[in-house]
Amino acid sequence: MVMKMAEAQSCILLLIMMISFTIVSANNGAFSVKYKYAGLQRSLSDLKAHDDQRQLRILAGVDLPLGGIGRPDILGLYYAKIGIGTPTKDYYVQVDTGSDIMWVNCIQCRECPKTSSLGIDLTLYNINESDTGKLVPCDQEFCYEINGGPLPGCTANMSCPYLEIYGDGSSTAGYFVKDVVQYARVSGDLITTAANGSVIFGCGARQSGDLGSSNEEALDGILGFGKSNSSMISQLAVTGKVKKIFAHCLDGTNGGGIFVIGHVVQPKVNMTPLIPNQPHYNVNMTAVQVGHDFLSLPTDVFEAGDRKGAIIDSGTTLAYLPEMVYKPLVSKIISQQPDLKVHTVRDEYTCFQYSESLDDGFPNVTLHFEKLSYLEGLSTRVSFSLCK
Repeated sequence: MVMKMAEAQSCILLLIMMISFTIVSANNGAFSVKYKYAGLQRSLSDLKAHDDQRQLRILAGVDLPLGGIGRPDILGLYYAKIGIGTPTKDYYVQVDTGSDIMWVNCIQCRECPKTSSLGIDLTLYNINESDTGKLVPCDQEFCYEINGGPLPGCTANMSCPYLEIYGDGSSTAGYFVKDVVQYARVSGDLITTAANGSVIFGCGARQSGDLGSSNEEALDGILGFGKSNSSMISQLAVTGKVKKIFAHCLDGTNGGGIFVIGHVVQPKVNMTPLIPNQPHYNVNMTAVQVGHDFLSLPTDVFEAGDRKGAIIDSGTTLAYLPEMVYKPLVSKIISQQPDLKVHTVRDEYTCFQYSESLDDGFPNVTLHFEKLSYLEGLSTRVSFSLCK
């Protein structure tokens, strides 16, 4: 996951390849996840454009039903293979902590992508080919909840529809279905067994714009892990299948790793609490340390609030810091390594120019959270930029 500080006017971009850690789970669900851009030479501009599109939705999510719907074309980084239906068929879905519902492209969709440059086979969901698939009626409580009440014109046996229109004109539309989702259950000795649970998800019948067939890096849909009761983890928790907890164990080399849902046994894993009553996964960031020195920052710089605070988001490429944190951070790094040279890339990105070992040229940067310190060893690929 990637941390970012939400801010209305300006933000700072800090690209760091994430380090990995070990996690053990007991009686949980687990998905093997892959990093969408692993092995690809993405430019800083590409990554920044990716995040710009995503932040338009993330920061405005409180104004959208369900906190917003994920965009599997450009707004996500990690994807997993899950099984849906009886008999089971495989689907590749984006794992996204910034959205709530799960949805996949359906057989009625003519505009949906048929191929993907990610080296995966895309599959259209067909409710008629699943013995366990059922339509979700518009008079069901789930449909009431996501629409804020009864739907006008709802009659018996009418399905519960959904429609999302994005700022760039792209849209996704369809209806909700309920079917069995297959996943792996992990025991304390790391042995996996098959498990399943019934989940309500969206069946995408019409896609337009960047969600349509022109998307080269297409996936079958999205698996939302947001905080809403409509998310897959919330639905499984209500039925007693798992506890409402998840963890992403990152692969430090290629990205991806394991996404675990349910109770986590963490003998060597520290935790930081989430801030309650927030639409996203907000945490309390408390300080930034460079080497042995702490940055001198205003006491309210990390306070949570409207468009403020630190957000954990699996689908954002870069880590964002407000300008009042970024400038002292860069100054402190330069003060500890005065030989570092700074240059501008493509007239907008301020970068360090350094060709030797980063272990020798850069100090460690530690991000401190409530009850947790996260060490970033700058021996990995790093870029800094101020984004207006």
